[in-house]
Amino acid sequence: MRTVSQTRTDTAAWTDLVAGVGQTVPVIDGTRRRYVNLDNAASTPPLRAVRETVDQMAEWYSSVHRGSGFKSQLSTGLYDRARELVLEFVHADPRDMVAIFAVNTTEAINRLAFRLALKKDDVILTSVMEHHSNMLPWRDLATAVYVRVDDDGRIELDDLEENLRRYDGRVRLVAVTGASNITGYTPPIHRIARMAHDHGAEILVDAAQLAAHRAIDVRPASDPGHIDYLSISAHKMYAPYGSGALIANRRLLESGRPFMLGGGIVELVTLDEVLLSGLPDREEAGSPNVIGAVALAKAIQTLQQIGMDAIASHEQELTAYALRRLQEIPGLRVIGSADPSRVGERVGVLTFNLDGIHHGLVAAILGHEHGIAVRHGCFCAHPYLIRLLKVSEADLAQATAAISRHDKSEIPGGVRASIGIYNTQEDIDLLVDALTQIAQGSYRGTYRLDRPSGDYEPDGYEPPTEDWFPL
Repeated sequence: MRTVSQTRTDTAAWTDLVAGVGQTVPVIDGTRRRYVNLDNAASTPPLRAVRETVDQMAEWYSSVHRGSGFKSQLSTGLYDRARELVLEFVHADPRDMVAIFAVNTTEAINRLAFRLALKKDDVILTSVMEHHSNMLPWRDLATAVYVRVDDDGRIELDDLEENLRRYDGRVRLVAVTGASNITGYTPPIHRIARMAHDHGAEILVDAAQLAAHRAIDVRPASDPGHIDYLSISAHKMYAPYGSGALIANRRLLESGRPFMLGGGIVELVTLDEVLLSGLPDREEAGSPNVIGAVALAKAIQTLQQIGMDAIASHEQELTAYALRRLQEIPGLRVIGSADPSRVGERVGVLTFNLDGIHHGLVAAILGHEHGIAVRHGCFCAHPYLIRLLKVSEADLAQATAAISRHDKSEIPGGVRASIGIYNTQEDIDLLVDALTQIAQGSYRGTYRLDRPSGDYEPDGYEPPTEDWFPL
């Protein structure tokens, strides 16, 4: 099995650690190009070590907890060890915190929203910059109040403090992203935690975009800047096998109704009474995704072996390089900060537009003609992008009316390129060269707009996906 040295600094060699890197894919001129994956903010490919661990685990998989067979005992031990590694990864004290496995960050946040037993007049302070997963659960169950962001998309801490004072005594939680999936901005989560705690509130950090890119320390419960709740998704951490976790304050979960009811969470059930198990079992009804949990654990081990500081340094250097190179392209506008000197307060997510060219068309040309994978649209953070693009109320109303007619052609958006540990300066150069050609109107295909999806597709070309991977 592949391993990586604790002291490894050869970042170019990290490409060997990730499955699928270096593959060639078909493009519309009939040739094949090296696939350049710059869509890591959506999901990451698996680390080779993770894939190998999953293959090995399949030989030993069995039901966990209470099984008498050796494979069951082995699977149980691995599952429990995976939970320990999640806590260690974020420096959480198991006496204060517990890791509950979930499908992904979305489920983790919904679990927390349910377990807080919110009332409609409870206030959840969140921000305009949030992913929908850290916005919709709160507005459904409580009173959501949105902290402003500035023109670069940075949270306005003065507005946060003002809202903490305004709703003093009613604020149950400050729910904030650890890193934006549009601008890459990383809010000062420990400062925000201190502000929340000063007003008797707790904090949740949605670390979906943060965990694979920066070291996380939730800090001890005695620290005013400690994080009460934190969510992660394995598919954004090079382990796309259907797992995630909620790292939570034990006190909240030790009583009350679990998020789901069913097998595996009880000590005894009669027709009149239910005796629930202790943590963490009581919060994980049904048969768990053991292989997914082990995959997440192996990804954590590998990232730690590489070194989170080394990963941060590599990605900051590459992000600064990308920002400098994107400035060379006429008519390209970065959404959020384009300042290479400020990469210390962001992760490698770069969202932009080319003047006069629809974001969907730019993404289609990059994929179909250059083999470069990006994403376009609003990235499940519509209010944030609307704010950053300064979309007028009239234009928003027009787009909303069109969407209600199943026409997404007018939806505001951008093109997003996002960096992983395996990306290189060559990848950025290929992106910039392709964008320069697009800006000049130089591309081969004729593209048609599919209005229901808002995507562009090349006329006369159908990607031969079934030939490449039949199922």
